Amino acid sequence: MTPSQVGVHEASAATPPDAAPGAVPGAPPPPPPDRRRTGWAVAAGALALLLVLAALSLSIGAGEVGPGRVLDYLLNRDGARADSRLALVVGDLRLPRTVTALLVGAALGVAGAQLQSVTRNPLAETGLLGVNAGASLGVVLAVAVLGVQTSYGYLAFAFGGAVLASVLVLLVAGSRGGGSPIRLVLGGSAVAAVFRGLTDVLVVNSPEAYERYRVWVLGSLAGVEGWTTLRQLAPVLALGFLFALLTTRPLTALALGDDLARGLGHRPGATRAAVALGVTLLTASAVALAGPVAFLGLLSGFLARTVAGPRIGQLTLLAALFGAAVLTGSDVLARVVARPFEAPVSVIVALIGAPALIAIVRSRRSAALALTDPAADAPPPARRPEPPAAKPDSALRYGAWSLLVPRRALLASLGLAAVLLAAVVVSAHAGQSELDLGRTFQAVFGYGDRLDVLLVQKFRLGRIVAGLAAGAALGLAGCLTQTLARNRLATPELLGVNDGATAAVLISAGTAGTFGAWWAGPLGALVAVLVVTLASGGLGARGLRVLVVGLAMSALASSVIQVAMARRSLNSAGSLYVWTSGSLNGRDYEIATPVLVGLAVLVPLALVAARRLAVLRFDDSVAASLGVDPGRVRLACLLLSVALAGLAVGVCGPVGFVALAAPVIAGRLAGPARVPVVGSALTGALLVVVADTVGRVLIGGVEIPVGIVTTVLGGPFLLWVLLGRRGRDSVA
Repeated sequence: MTPSQVGVHEASAATPPDAAPGAVPGAPPPPPPDRRRTGWAVAAGALALLLVLAALSLSIGAGEVGPGRVLDYLLNRDGARADSRLALVVGDLRLPRTVTALLVGAALGVAGAQLQSVTRNPLAETGLLGVNAGASLGVVLAVAVLGVQTSYGYLAFAFGGAVLASVLVLLVAGSRGGGSPIRLVLGGSAVAAVFRGLTDVLVVNSPEAYERYRVWVLGSLAGVEGWTTLRQLAPVLALGFLFALLTTRPLTALALGDDLARGLGHRPGATRAAVALGVTLLTASAVALAGPVAFLGLLSGFLARTVAGPRIGQLTLLAALFGAAVLTGSDVLARVVARPFEAPVSVIVALIGAPALIAIVRSRRSAALALTDPAADAPPPARRPEPPAAKPDSALRYGAWSLLVPRRALLASLGLAAVLLAAVVVSAHAGQSELDLGRTFQAVFGYGDRLDVLLVQKFRLGRIVAGLAAGAALGLAGCLTQTLARNRLATPELLGVNDGATAAVLISAGTAGTFGAWWAGPLGALVAVLVVTLASGGLGARGLRVLVVGLAMSALASSVIQVAMARRSLNSAGSLYVWTSGSLNGRDYEIATPVLVGLAVLVPLALVAARRLAVLRFDDSVAASLGVDPGRVRLACLLLSVALAGLAVGVCGPVGFVALAAPVIAGRLAGPARVPVVGSALTGALLVVVADTVGRVLIGGVEIPVGIVTTVLGGPFLLWVLLGRRGRDSVA
């Protein structure tokens, strides 16, 4: 789960229905529709559909074994099981694969529904506990470090990594706050970020590990042969389903609030721990069997909640049926859409699930997706009185002219600029040459030995300038997005900007080239935002709807990226994978120039928009009374952030956490009085340059891409910023 999924709570209160027109005064209101009966009817229909899909899965394959022969084998008519070829195709290949698809889909569906219920977050998915990231790290460690080459070895390490990630998340979430939902979410995001970064470090430096990882990460059931693997994990799956069954009643009580749950004899902390353990067992087994099939847990939970509402028992059953049906149907389609090859099952799931999710959110029944958070209705905690601050601004007057100078923000910007200059000198100094800092500083400004100037300005400063431009664009885009959303967790990634821009750059590269055109990044980002905006109902849509559509768009774009990478040769895909991790390798003045031109145009516009954007911190009616049009300001800031983020992706790929961290750091330095536009740009540039330098010098002879460095460091930063008092107050 990404950080944007944190803090999405929609409190719902039971209100009596309005009287119908023409109703007799004093008559009792009409009875509400029996959703329980509707849920059981839908469950029966889903079960029938599941049987049909299972029959198709048994009947479709590369071999010429039709439904009749499959039925003969299952019923053992005329001694069909004695046919060795039929036994191989049906008994050893199709039947185990179908059963695995049913169990994996049901496991992911139940895990998604349980996770959404315990966190009271309708955007929670099975990656929340870092399970997918832990499994990926386990597989890569097995291949790159230990040389494991067997499928059973992959299975064991994937399961071990998934369990390790979940245990770490539980320790982080339970260290303070008793394992509350917000800490569970933040801990999962942080641990997953660190594990993804470590995985990327191993993959980019091992072509063999990347070759196997890029196939496994797509998710597939093609490797299921025989019953051995499923038999080994069946006890773990059964234990996970048992935990889900036993936590049904406690979760129902927990939905009423911790205090009421305790009054009913339940222990909220133990319930959350039991749910987390059950989700870990189910998801780890599913990832070990079929790879990281993302998006399925989120989709199944949404579909089930639309039908069942908050009823935990019926919700869990429906989520299991929907998850099994979607994965089985996707596996059938994966075998037929690209014959004689197989399409990645995760791509099919995204193609099926994303439109379905958007349709659900836009339907009238989308209110059923809201989860009640009793804490949302409680009054906010009292804040400690802060000491009176010094006067933040100074007025400069000359005759009839006067200028208001934000003193603290100005000092913060000057300090950031000085630190940034030092970081540039250190980055130019870092390398294989024997230049000292003094000679490097002179060479940066064109003085000193001619060879020193050539080395620094020709070969090193071009890369540094590209990093400065990309970092400044990311920091500024994050500042506009966070201020617009009034949420420190909001970044351009919410709207699928990064994935859309990355997919566009990869598509523009064609099949022979390595990198696409720089303009493809902003174009792909703009297309992604337009799709999200139109599909969610415009800029005035509810935050939950925009987030869900953004997640669906990201899932589709990620599928396009993974397929594009899998279809390339190993050398081409390896270099592109480094870029998609966020890298400045090979970047120079020519690539940085479009971003610098864009910044020269967009930064002044952002400064103008920031003055009006600060007014939107209040209510829209207050902003309108001050002469600010909220709709125009939101549209302008949205377009500015999209253009900036797209330009940055076009330069160095999707560098994570910079757009999140830069505005937070700049805001703490400049104070809360103003929108830190300049400070965010300087901080973003500083973070990228420092991360790129660390990646070049941390391991001798090995370069770690800048995006991997920011991802590894971003997880602890997320916890440090958001688990404190100020961070909790800032999360919407």
